[in-house]
Amino acid sequence: MTDFTLHCFSESGNSYKVALMLQLCGADWQPQRVAFFSGETRGSAYRDLNEMGEAPVLIDHTRRPDLVLSQSGAILYHLGEHFGKYMPESEEEKREALRWILWDNHKLTSYSATYRFLRIFAGKGDTPEAEFFHARASSAWRVLDAHLADRDWIAADRPTIADFSLCGYLFWPAQIGLSFDTHTNIPRWLDRLRALRGFKLPEDLMPSGQDETTATA
Repeated sequence: MTDFTLHCFSESGNSYKVALMLQLCGADWQPQRVAFFSGETRGSAYRDLNEMGEAPVLIDHTRRPDLVLSQSGAILYHLGEHFGKYMPESEEEKREALRWILWDNHKLTSYSATYRFLRIFAGKGDTPEAEFFHARASSAWRVLDAHLADRDWIAADRPTIADFSLCGYLFWPAQIGLSFDTHTNIPRWLDRLRALRGFKLPEDLMPSGQDETTATA
């Protein structure tokens, strides 16, 4: 048995945040496919695992009994403490990392992920609802791009769990409608993440949550 099992799927940027952290920490882990698009997260078995019905879910087999964790921000913090890597160090850095992780979950990931789902997977890219979420996502991208204008990383002078939280959906710029022509600091930050030893993209770390009969081009 591996040390960690991650219930995840490659289309999920939230799952990717945790998979990337595991990968960069050199963890002994394996992905467990979540068949999201055929409704697995709505089933009773999955709800027994995570009452919120969301991915990812991390099972830490190094604890006795197994420790089951959900919500990517909480999982990132747990892994940072477990491995002693990518954690904010000073009290100021901790507050800053928490500030950006909470903002990410409320604004950046929330709007970017919802717009991507409507546009790419639900076929509703031209609806008023999708346009609303894209506008809100665009506002969040402007905040992030401005923050990165005079710094390399989100919350410290080195990569931390805050960087992994915020990057979750941004490696799909075309799918979320993010233009690097107008947001020039974000791609430079993403390139710094790509340069980290062991970096991989979501599709290289996790199985797809789509069945072959429902896969979207």
